[in-house]
Amino acid sequence: MADKDIAISIKGLTKHLGGRKVLDDISLDINRGEIFVIMGGSGHGKSTLLRNMTGAVVPDKGKIYFNGQDLLALSRIDREKMQRRFGMSFQSAALLDFLTVEENVSLPLIEHTRLSTKVISIIARMKLSLVGLQGFENYYPNELSGGMRKRAGLARAIAMDPEIVFYDEPTAGLDPVVCAVVDQLILDLTKKLKLTSIVVTHNMESVFRIADRIAMVYKGKLEEIGSREDIRNSKNPTVQQFIKGELEGPIQIT
Repeated sequence: MADKDIAISIKGLTKHLGGRKVLDDISLDINRGEIFVIMGGSGHGKSTLLRNMTGAVVPDKGKIYFNGQDLLALSRIDREKMQRRFGMSFQSAALLDFLTVEENVSLPLIEHTRLSTKVISIIARMKLSLVGLQGFENYYPNELSGGMRKRAGLARAIAMDPEIVFYDEPTAGLDPVVCAVVDQLILDLTKKLKLTSIVVTHNMESVFRIADRIAMVYKGKLEEIGSREDIRNSKNPTVQQFIKGELEGPIQIT
């Protein structure tokens, strides 16, 4: 029987890409309602781990359980139904430039529901209001700042009232003040909407601002997992070098 407090459980996840082992026997549990941050350097597997959890990539070995159900054992149709319970906030926001902000947020609702155009518009505007973009419904993405595009992408991620939202580098390319705004949104939405939030980032300020728990992935392996304080006070030299951004240490700079 599934543990009701665990949203996602990963067992022995292994993945090769281009002949290289990108994920190496990773096992972890993500608790319902928490903000779980996956950190690590570029090319060490954190984004691949995220894509495996969403079902976008199929692992070579291992299991992924969502609410106790084996995601990989489901039929294609059942897997797609489950994936509708996920929201995804992309690094680039991935908005369609030829659609207005409201139309971008409406896309998942148009594709996956039979709601009327009027109801979809109301929902899209509600989601935009939640991320502080009321009044910008008829703007196009190229008329928005980088931070506003990120927020619009987040509004689209929550359009279908997901249980879990995945964030891929949500503060990449933003200045420190806008980073703080996006981080606060993640905190607020996770609490208000009772979400489980899984965030991939290498922004250390964001990591220690939002995380309930943190996992560090290094060379495809789970290097360490723990609370903010556990990671901050870790005795692991690889973890300490990464969070402090030091040149000297076991992480080789190439």
